[in-house]
Amino acid sequence: MREKKRVLITGGAGFLGINLIRYLHERGYELVSLDIADFDYPDMRDEVKIIRGDIRDRRAVERAMEDVDIVVHTAAALPLYSPEEIYTTDVEGTRNLLEAAHHRGVERFVHISSTAVYGIPDHHPLYEDDRLEGVGPYGQAKIQAEMVCLEWRAKGMVVPIIRPKSFVGPERLGVFALLYDWALDGRNFPMIGSGNNRYQLLDVEDLCEAIHRTMTLPEDVVNDTFNIGAKEFATMKEDYQAVLDRAGHGKRVIGFPAAPAIWGLRLLDRLGLSPLYRWVYETASKDSFVSIEKAEKKLGFTPKYSNREALLRNFEWYIENRKQFEKKSGVSHRVPWKQGALGLLKRFF
Repeated sequence: MREKKRVLITGGAGFLGINLIRYLHERGYELVSLDIADFDYPDMRDEVKIIRGDIRDRRAVERAMEDVDIVVHTAAALPLYSPEEIYTTDVEGTRNLLEAAHHRGVERFVHISSTAVYGIPDHHPLYEDDRLEGVGPYGQAKIQAEMVCLEWRAKGMVVPIIRPKSFVGPERLGVFALLYDWALDGRNFPMIGSGNNRYQLLDVEDLCEAIHRTMTLPEDVVNDTFNIGAKEFATMKEDYQAVLDRAGHGKRVIGFPAAPAIWGLRLLDRLGLSPLYRWVYETASKDSFVSIEKAEKKLGFTPKYSNREALLRNFEWYIENRKQFEKKSGVSHRVPWKQGALGLLKRFF
């Protein structure tokens, strides 16, 4: 019998994946990464069993699941992927993993969902039992993936579901690279709406702690659904201004009327010229925060970082690593997203 628990992390080469791998490695777990992308982290390469494969490939999933005690499912096709890729990855891929985990007798299957399942809500804070109404293919697929998890939970599996707010920290780029890039280049930063809305974020280290708690606390406590987010957060304008202040160029967050900005982004989105997907620009001017009371009470979850601290921690990492991403772009959280037409606006700020 092994002394250490073996944990399979799907999406182990991604932003959350590598942060979770480092977090669990420090705590003595054996680790397996399953990802369609290359695992290009020299510091952890010799510490992790690396399997290059797609969660939609049953053979790759079965191979990755060998002798695994716990699965943490972070892999997903993000909103910039095609609707077909989102559905087959986020729904059918999740089903593949749960079937294999059940077959192998895995102790727990921790599913990382998203607060995108709440869509564009009409009240705040949001609670775990609020109505689910995903926006676009990604939000809808995340709801369907949760339904698959509930099917297997009903069959006796322990399947904690975590709904994190947008999380930042070391290795995070994606849409946040827009803010960091403009800040370092000494530009003001445009915001949809006044920026006086409260928009909760989350530091990836706090998310890793929440995941670890669902891996270790009693089954009857964790076999549930939990919102995870920062405890302390101000308005978007205030939190984002902290990044501009850290850049030191005396620039400001500048708000624009939400309605025309959203209509403009919808047009750019249809033309394939916007780096922002619908859920981002449709919710950016609105309040967006969830209650974390359930996680606090049942999991003993206590976030270490406020929104501002999480953004600044991510920004410091970006400053140190910016050069390696200057000519890279893509659709994952680990590379900057193409700025498209917004890059042209940069010169006017």
